[in-house]
Amino acid sequence: MLRWIIFIAILLVIDFYAFQSVKTLMKSKIVVCLYWVVSIAIAVNFIYQLAHFDRSTGISHFLMFSFALLVLSIVPKITTSFIMLSEDVFRIFKTITNYFSTSTIHLPERRAFVSKLALGLAALPFTSILYGVIKGKYNFKVIQHTLYFDDLPDAFDGFKITQISDIHSGSFDNAEKIGYGIDLINEQESDVILFTGDIVNNVANEMDEWIPYFKKLKAKYGKFSVLGNHDYGEYVQWNTSKEKEDNFNAIKNIHPKIGFKLLLNESVYLEKGNDKIALVGVENWGTKFKKAGDLELAASSIKNEDFKILMSHDPTHWETEVKNHNDNYHLTLSGHTHGMQFGIEIPGFKWSPVQYIYRHWAGIYEEFGRYINVNRGFGFLAFPGRVGIWPEISVITLKKTIT
Repeated sequence: MLRWIIFIAILLVIDFYAFQSVKTLMKSKIVVCLYWVVSIAIAVNFIYQLAHFDRSTGISHFLMFSFALLVLSIVPKITTSFIMLSEDVFRIFKTITNYFSTSTIHLPERRAFVSKLALGLAALPFTSILYGVIKGKYNFKVIQHTLYFDDLPDAFDGFKITQISDIHSGSFDNAEKIGYGIDLINEQESDVILFTGDIVNNVANEMDEWIPYFKKLKAKYGKFSVLGNHDYGEYVQWNTSKEKEDNFNAIKNIHPKIGFKLLLNESVYLEKGNDKIALVGVENWGTKFKKAGDLELAASSIKNEDFKILMSHDPTHWETEVKNHNDNYHLTLSGHTHGMQFGIEIPGFKWSPVQYIYRHWAGIYEEFGRYINVNRGFGFLAFPGRVGIWPEISVITLKKTIT
């Protein structure tokens, strides 16, 4: 109950300050009533949906839509509230200054231009979020990387990898857009396609409708995958342990249905000409999530000197165990963070709130000559949109360093 009280109190404070800009510019009682009716309705609807969340089925499309409405309502108001609060600080400072100079107390009225500025700036996050919900969640981007290695086997010079991650098929709502994403992957004509986990949100049947689409993916040297934290069915409430086990088995069985070899703490060799590289796949391992991954077991059938590509869903695995490992894992492929589906990425600048949680959250990172690529995700979860952090298809070309 306390968390609901705190949540409602925060919403009321934000709404109160945002309302000041509306009240300053518009004196109509109808506008005032409409502001509060809409604001309260959006908040009550979200609280009701969350309070009646059915843990046996997982997050619904309607709950995601309710969350989107709340974000669309609150985030622009936060912008407005910050400006109105800043004006209040100025008004109080002005009042104190006047008091010592004239010995009278007079709180200056709110200035209309400040309210106009607040509402104008609030339009930026509003339109960005609206675009993110309507278009951004399927605004697939192909991001290209070329990585150089001294010990890359000669035959693999120019070898192209497409990585996708975090499909979250239970969130999909547009077959045409998913078909476009699949075609975009195939257009890359990569040698291998690697999927780094979270094929569903919670339950296996979320993928049923989308199996025909993902079966169309093609790669000359095969398609391989690993599990993510959402693939274990741990975010829903099961009636029996057998139900949970059956769902987990069904999720694992999705992978061969779409032509992917699921690596469960195991390795395979990719062979080209007379050379080969090792592809290692671990189950989910995260510092704050399920630790089912066993790197030693997964690499037990390969040699220390092999060129290695590791598939591990959670990038904290690389930070905690992989990058300092005695064996050289040349390239690790992860996902999981989604870039929080919200942020800013422009040339020379990259920011998202998720960076305060994950040190490695989007794109290529390198330490000690070892690389990790954190894919921003193909799908979306909870918030049905993407703002500034677009769904990603990673294309990584391996190159031999010329000496």
